Formats: sequence, C-alpha cells, structure tokens
Amino acid sequence: MSQAEAVRALIEPVLSAEGLELFDCEVKPGLLRVAVDAHGGVDADRLAKVSNRLSHVLDERDPIPGRYTLEVTTPGLERPLRTPEHFRRAVGTLITVRTTGEPTGEAGSERRVQAVLESADDDGIVLGGRRITYDHIDRARTVFEWGPTPKPGQPSPRTGAKKTSPRTGAKKTSPRTGAKKTDNKKKAAS
Repeated sequence: MSQAEAVRALIEPVLSAEGLELFDCEVKPGLLRVAVDAHGGVDADRLAKVSNRLSHVLDERDPIPGRYTLEVTTPGLERPLRTPEHFRRAVGTLITVRTTGEPTGEAGSERRVQAVLESADDDGIVLGGRRITYDHIDRARTVFEWGPTPKPGQPSPRTGAKKTSPRTGAKKTSPRTGAKKTDNKKKAAS
C-alpha cells in the first residue's frame, strides 16, 4: 500500500463522519494536501473543524514519517481532474485538457483541448468529439466561465435571481414587513 493510499484509508472515515467526501489527497515531501467537497460546498468553519480532526488522527497514527504541513482545502472552481471519477462528475461542463505527445498537424490532434466534456468511462473521455485515453492526458481541469454581470435591478440571466441592491446585493425589501421599499423623496415632492 502506497503512502497516499494509507493516508486515504485513514482520513476517509473521518471525512465521511463530517458529511464530507475526499476529492483528492496529495502527498509530497513536507506536504499533505487534502481536498474535500460536499453537496452545497464547504465553508471555512467546516474546513477548520475537519482540519483539526484530521490533524489529531494523523498525529495518533503517524502514516507520514518526518515533518509535514497538513493543508485542507476545497477543490475550487477550476478543479483538477485526475481520476475517472473526477471526469465522470465533470461530464457536461467545460474542461481543458493538455495531452501527452506532440500534435501531428491533423485535425483533432491539438495538444491542448478545451471543450464540454461529453462522456467519461474507466478508460478515457470524449472531448470535442475526440476520444482521449487517460494515459494520454497530462493535465486536466474544469474551466469556470465568467458570465455577464446583470444590471442593477435586473434578474441574473444564469439564476433568475430577484432584484438586488447594486451596493450590497441585498434584496430591496423592508426587514420588518417584507414590503418593497419606496423612494420617500419622490413621494414628499408630490
């Protein structure tokens, strides 16, 4: 069993008890990086809590010899894709892939490909109509697409969210009654 596998086996039950799943575990000299995720995301307080729990478990069992830094994080908006499961989760989203080898000049032989991930299985992926096996993928990650910012008072084109204040993002309603706020200056002038 490799060092990373031993660490995974040790920390997965702790994460599961916290309602989190292990997204990635990276063991490098002097560093243990653990990326966790959950449906709905993970906030900073939850990360701090699980970091403390993992630190205690790792100190007790000591699966990594010597000194190291424990880094507990989320995968982020532009997540690395390393395993078949990562790719399966990303089906239908925009990703970028850097392949191994040199491009041949033929159509579809580019070394860097960015497209919506069409499918993923145990052997590889289909990206932009091109089949790429995992052993030909050097690096891959999801791509976060920035959308246009809605004008003040207009619903978001992506979420259809209600009107918000341009400064604070707060809904324009009275905190006591829930009624819409009105401009009293205009009423006083009439």
